[in-house]
Amino acid sequence: MSEEAVFTVFCLESYKQYRHLSGAEAANIFSRYGVFDYIHEFYDVLHTTGHNYINRDIDIYLRARGAKVPAAE
Repeated sequence: MSEEAVFTVFCLESYKQYRHLSGAEAANIFSRYGVFDYIHEFYDVLHTTGHNYINRDIDIYLRARGAKVPAAE
């Protein structure tokens, strides 16, 4: 598995935990709103940041696309 693929899984798992989602829910959100493509496109920058930054960045990305971001518990 490539480093980029491993990082993408890391982002998915981190966001899943951050927003208390199931794996299927997180994957659906990432697919529906193009988050996988976003991570791929900005891998060079994102992989140098921490998981808190990435999770907040994904929230911003989702909101910009009209997604209802799940509430944090």
